[in-house]
Amino acid sequence: GIQTAALAFGGETPAEAQTAKTESYNGTAWFEVNDMNTTRESAAGAGADNTSGLVFGGSSPTLTANTELWNGYTWTEVNNLNTAKRNLAGAGTSTAALSFGGFGDPGVGYLAITESWNGTSWTEVGDLNTARGNCGGVGTNTAALAFGGFRDPPPGPIDFTELWNGSAWTEVNNMTLANNSMGGAGTSTAALSFGGNSPNTITQSWNGTNWSNETDISTGRGTLGGAGTQTSALAIGGEAPTGMTGATEEWDGTGFITRTITTT
Repeated sequence: GIQTAALAFGGETPAEAQTAKTESYNGTAWFEVNDMNTTRESAAGAGADNTSGLVFGGSSPTLTANTELWNGYTWTEVNNLNTAKRNLAGAGTSTAALSFGGFGDPGVGYLAITESWNGTSWTEVGDLNTARGNCGGVGTNTAALAFGGFRDPPPGPIDFTELWNGSAWTEVNNMTLANNSMGGAGTSTAALSFGGNSPNTITQSWNGTNWSNETDISTGRGTLGGAGTQTSALAIGGEAPTGMTGATEEWDGTGFITRTITTT
């Protein structure tokens, strides 16, 4: 979504339990709305705002390929991904989305698989150059950016960045620091990456050619959600050194502003 109309769904609670809960943000407060049909964590999502969204993949607790469509009120099960996976990335809208990377069955490991959603079904398209999970993803299903993530072998976070042109991925300039499990916002030519594992405060911006270091996020955390643009973004939840957090921060183009948010 965007900074003033975002959607958060699924994940893990402080009790380390997977959840199907969904919350909608109106720029001032979070409101609990209807749950997903499939309880899951480590899924990916796409959507223009809090009235239309798509969730796909994840762990439930076994790997799932389930895809659900959000219409602003309720989730509806639609056609599955071709490959079940978790820790994948997503970009685009509820009618034109992209899924890439992720972790498959233990014998398979990290994946380079990319799938395109046309509003009805998923089609496998060109693979990433580097198989990875927990990477950042922004953009559309014809112009997306994949950045950072975790790969194995060799094991560890990476700084690789790839650009999607609608048919193939191209390696472009690396991030300033290797990172994974970060939040992301923006487009393939103007993106923002924030937070990451092990819980950190790193913020980097992409101008279409290079990454630059920016003002840190206030609450260090990984596995967080992101929404918005490079100049007007939202950081949502995640895992801080002290455990799961519901912290919400707004990015105004120069720095993050921590806000006290009510939840109903």
